[in-house]
Amino acid sequence: MDLSADRVSGAFFLFFGLTMYFFVIPNFVESVDEGNIAPATMPNLISMVLALCGAILMLKPTDFEVRNPSLIAKTFLYVALLAAGIYAMSLFGFEYVAPVLAFAIMWLIGERRPHWLVLGVVGMPLIIWFLVTHVLGRALP
Repeated sequence: MDLSADRVSGAFFLFFGLTMYFFVIPNFVESVDEGNIAPATMPNLISMVLALCGAILMLKPTDFEVRNPSLIAKTFLYVALLAAGIYAMSLFGFEYVAPVLAFAIMWLIGERRPHWLVLGVVGMPLIIWFLVTHVLGRALP
């Protein structure tokens, strides 16, 4: 079995889907008594689809080879930044962390235009806050 881009990404999504299904969703999704569908139903379904698709991709890859390991390292940097941002949200709250996290991600991907930075740093967190707290009626951390 050779190392290909499909096998690497397939292994990642298999691991990610199984981690979400067996660890994250059972520990962090609350159950409620009312409603037609349990809150964990859709996340569980999506995580299993991700894991299944990752396994299929590992078993039946295409011929694309991993070309640039620095891009994979950069991807891990983004994932680590997102994980640190989510952890920081649990400590300091969405309102304080989301703009900083949005700026850091936009800066890392090379966005330097001021109007896009302002929209991403101010506009998107405000839209997310409004939709989650007012439209969906949920609390943000």
